[in-house]
Amino acid sequence: MHKNPAVSITVTEAMRKMERYCAYQERCHKEIEDKLYTMKLIPEAKEKIILHLLEHNFLNEERFAKAFARGKFSIKKWGKQRITQELKIRQISAYNITSALKEIPETDYLETFHTLAEKKYQSISKTNPNQHWDDKNKIRKKLIDYLLYRGWETSLVYEKVSELIS
Repeated sequence: MHKNPAVSITVTEAMRKMERYCAYQERCHKEIEDKLYTMKLIPEAKEKIILHLLEHNFLNEERFAKAFARGKFSIKKWGKQRITQELKIRQISAYNITSALKEIPETDYLETFHTLAEKKYQSISKTNPNQHWDDKNKIRKKLIDYLLYRGWETSLVYEKVSELIS
């Protein structure tokens, strides 16, 4: 007797699998729905699993948003703009985004920004020590683009670039 390659998974098996998936790292609602979609479960089963994950605190959108914000800030050195944008892509509510951004102390935020900007400026300007006016504009543009891409506020970026490049 041949086993069917499209063997369906039981709701209990799927539930256990999703519990492990959530326990491994914080997940958002959208990630759970995407993962359940790949399991090809009926809508009622998906609903039952999501409800179970919420009731047993495996799935918590606010906790996810806070962990995401802390992690992206401390590890990837992202600014609040980028963190907000990425959370919106994950369909996190405005309330949870605001709550998550409060996890980043303002002093740490500004300190990280200044350190990152200065470090990047040094690495860009080292490539061309005999700068001309044209080169300064290229360096300025590279630094601005780098900091804006990482999600730092425009006002902070332009103020810092003016301070570094006269």
